[in-house]
Amino acid sequence: MFQNNFHKGFLSIFYSLGSKPLQMWDKKVMNGHVQKMMDNDLKSTVWEVEGINVNTSYITCPADPKKTLGINLPFLVMMIKNQRKNFTFEVQVLDDQNIRRRFRASNYHTKMRVMPFICTLPMELDEGWNKIQFDLSDFTKQAYGTNYVKTLRVQIHANCRIRRVYFSDRFYSDDELPDEYGLYSQVQKKKAKQ
Repeated sequence: MFQNNFHKGFLSIFYSLGSKPLQMWDKKVMNGHVQKMMDNDLKSTVWEVEGINVNTSYITCPADPKKTLGINLPFLVMMIKNQRKNFTFEVQVLDDQNIRRRFRASNYHTKMRVMPFICTLPMELDEGWNKIQFDLSDFTKQAYGTNYVKTLRVQIHANCRIRRVYFSDRFYSDDELPDEYGLYSQVQKKKAKQ
């Protein structure tokens, strides 16, 4: 999808306030829902992915299983609300050995497991909204001893609320981010300080 584009800075693949946030995404839902809703903490609309089983309720990008993202920016950033339930997400990357590797992070795994094509990682979420920053280049090097080339696919499973999902060329502090990439707008930040 993005392999012919020059990537620098930020590349957003989901924004809850966009006109069509799920345009590039496919939904799979069994005993749950994927729906737009108002979040009381943000006082804004977000998307919620809920389900009894994390494996049967998720969104995936790109929507077409025959396509890949082709994004070479190594930092995946997600703004996710902890729903105090099991939650997982998965990222599929291509390394310099031309092997597809998957990283699955969840709040219910207790230790890291590296297998030939998948690496599972424990993840701890704070109460409320979390900014998850995932260094795909570092994880690929640490887990497999290979170099990250590009991201092929992203899946976000139940149970969470989503504000934004984007890639960047490096980690950015909140002060360096464009206003629309922060969790809270400048207006909300000013109100919180008062």
